[in-house]
Amino acid sequence: MGPADLSRRVAVVVIGVPAVVGALYAGGWVLTVPLALLSAQAAAETYDMALAKDVRPFRWPGMFVAGSFVLMAASHPSFRGMSPWILGAAGLLTAAALVMAMVARWPEGKPLSAVAVTVFGALYGGLALAFVPLLRASPTAFGWGEPRASSWAAVAIVALPLSTTWIGDGAAYFVGTAWGRKKMAPQLSPAKSWVGAYAGVVGSALAAMGWYALARPLLAGMPIREVWQAALVGALLGVVAQVGDLVESLLKREAGVKNSGNVFPGHGGVLDRTDSLIFALPAAYVLLAVKGLFG
Repeated sequence: MGPADLSRRVAVVVIGVPAVVGALYAGGWVLTVPLALLSAQAAAETYDMALAKDVRPFRWPGMFVAGSFVLMAASHPSFRGMSPWILGAAGLLTAAALVMAMVARWPEGKPLSAVAVTVFGALYGGLALAFVPLLRASPTAFGWGEPRASSWAAVAIVALPLSTTWIGDGAAYFVGTAWGRKKMAPQLSPAKSWVGAYAGVVGSALAAMGWYALARPLLAGMPIREVWQAALVGALLGVVAQVGDLVESLLKREAGVKNSGNVFPGHGGVLDRTDSLIFALPAAYVLLAVKGLFG
């Protein structure tokens, strides 16, 4: 990584982190519209990778549905509330893609692949970010904090998967670069080592412990009541985040590309920045929302 590339990465972080915190605090359209646009772009990047293998998905319908997932979750910010809408949208997209495949992809345009990638791209690109409004609404929905601190409590709960994923990713990178010898999946992601993976899980656990110390006053009623529980949640999120990273590596390896896009200078595309969160965001919601999980 050269100095210019590093400076671009630092600039994106310096600008991006306050922007994310501000959007989470404000909520509403300030948060929802950018998330919907990011979801649509993530779906587009999935479709671009498919195009590299001569599969032509139905780009605009898939991008529209991917973005709509976030809007549906924001309008119905509970799993029970958003599920019928998202299932309906996914079903309509499948039906529409099948009809369009009969018209525009048969017989030489790989209709099965076109339909499958269209639906997958919408789900892969848009469904995970739909859990951000659900997580943000969870302190109010489940009574986890003081009403007067609801905005900061909303920021704090979303910060759990964000901090564990980003700090774990950083720990995996630096420790793996320094001491990683035995590669974890050399044909899939040559840079990843077992030492780096272990460091990532430990880093995620430590990040969750730090998060617990800061967030506990804002989320007095949350189900994580002990620091060891926070560490366990962090470690689990660290594992699923690395699985998400490997999944995107799988897609990029097949497509033969280094990055999914170039939206963020020095960081690649939306999928390159959210690949770990695609698994970590839904996992965080499940770990926090399932009753009785922590006794």
